Amino acid sequence: MPGLIGKKIGMTSVFSAEGKNIPCTVIEAGPCVVTQVKTQETDGYEAIQLAFDEKREKSTSNPMKGHYKKAGTTPKAKLVELKEFEDELKLGDVVTVDLFDEDTFVDVTGLSKGKGFQGVVKRHGFGGVGDSTHGQHNRLRAPGSLGGSSFPSRVFKGMRMAGRTGGDRVKIENLRVIKVIPENNLLMVKGSVPGPKGSYLIIEK
Repeated sequence: MPGLIGKKIGMTSVFSAEGKNIPCTVIEAGPCVVTQVKTQETDGYEAIQLAFDEKREKSTSNPMKGHYKKAGTTPKAKLVELKEFEDELKLGDVVTVDLFDEDTFVDVTGLSKGKGFQGVVKRHGFGGVGDSTHGQHNRLRAPGSLGGSSFPSRVFKGMRMAGRTGGDRVKIENLRVIKVIPENNLLMVKGSVPGPKGSYLIIEK
């Protein structure tokens, strides 16, 4: 679907015409530069490559410098391919937040906050055992039996256990666009989106 690359600014709230307080996420959406147009003939599929956010030239490799120079733009920090744009886009074109309209719905994709190594209660929502530990001091948040005995003498794959949590690619669908502020390239969507402040997002129509 056509869309933009954005950056999460943070959360706020606005009042609706009915006086309801609506929690919103503020996203800096674009402007994004078209750095490559992929076609069926040359690449085997059709897509538009967009670039967003400035990056130091010193931190950019020489091949990428040439890639951006071909599009007539400065080095960028984030590259994303998107398909099915309604408008015919050319190399060097700029796509802005005007792509979106108020009171429509968008899908937002981002990388969720990493939470490090967590136990089963936080990672999988296990309930623990309450206060019934039968005198043991360390069983409140333990995972309990893993189900293996003399047969099958192993732990089955996919068993919900402690481990690294967060840092996953998450897509939130059907978030309502509350407000578009084109002069500041800002988009306000109802509800929360994945990731910390300053993280990159993909906003699709």
